Amino acid sequence: MIAHVLSVAGSDPSGGAGIQADLKTFSALGCYGTAVLTALTAQNTRGVTGVHIPPPEFVGAQIDAIFADVRVDAVKIGMLASGAVVEVVADRLKRHGARNIVLDPVLVATSGASLGSPDVIDAIKRYLFPLATVITPNIPEAVRLSGSAEPQDTAGLEQLARILHGQGAPAVLVKGGHLGGDYAEDVLFDGTDARVLRAGRVDTKNTHGTGCTLSSAIAAQLAKGQSLFEATASAKDYLTAALRAADQLQVGSGHGPVHHFHGLWR
Repeated sequence: MIAHVLSVAGSDPSGGAGIQADLKTFSALGCYGTAVLTALTAQNTRGVTGVHIPPPEFVGAQIDAIFADVRVDAVKIGMLASGAVVEVVADRLKRHGARNIVLDPVLVATSGASLGSPDVIDAIKRYLFPLATVITPNIPEAVRLSGSAEPQDTAGLEQLARILHGQGAPAVLVKGGHLGGDYAEDVLFDGTDARVLRAGRVDTKNTHGTGCTLSSAIAAQLAKGQSLFEATASAKDYLTAALRAADQLQVGSGHGPVHHFHGLWR
């Protein structure tokens, strides 16, 4: 049976991040993707120039429509631009008994642009941390969520993960892509064990949507029945391969997208 995965996230017109990246990832990994739009952005590979937020009630109506008709095996949550939207998303997912929830707390775009109002952080921690199977912040997002200092190594990543777990997240994957070195290392803490996931760093400027892609890949693998560690490890392998193939694409003049269909296109 083909797994169904729901993305609750913002739109990226350039196709490299957000809903568009999530749907590509679901498809590449053999899942059927559905989507609820939480925000419309005006952006391309060079940056974000505008954000339009639909009424929270309409976001809730989209979620209700999906769960009323479609089996949902996993949920990926991305950009939530206001505290009110966060509350509605949490309320609806709890009401519908959503499972395998991967929360990617999108707070800052690759270009550095802020993607959420000031009340988003508190709302995410209060309403979504308890519902999530795993949260997947990068270093800047983990620092903002935790209020801690920026880590310098994998030990610092683990400390951040443990702090966020202590703040209510059942499991935490802190992505270490912003650290230097020959390897891209992430730390997964499930409340008991901390594991380091390592991959060779890929030399490319085409890194737009990497966080969206990784979190949606984790959701897809959870939907197919993998354990959290298996899903995270296989998702990192998928993203690494998509980064290695990214320069085959020539999209835009800034940070281009990864190649989501690297294993399918010839």
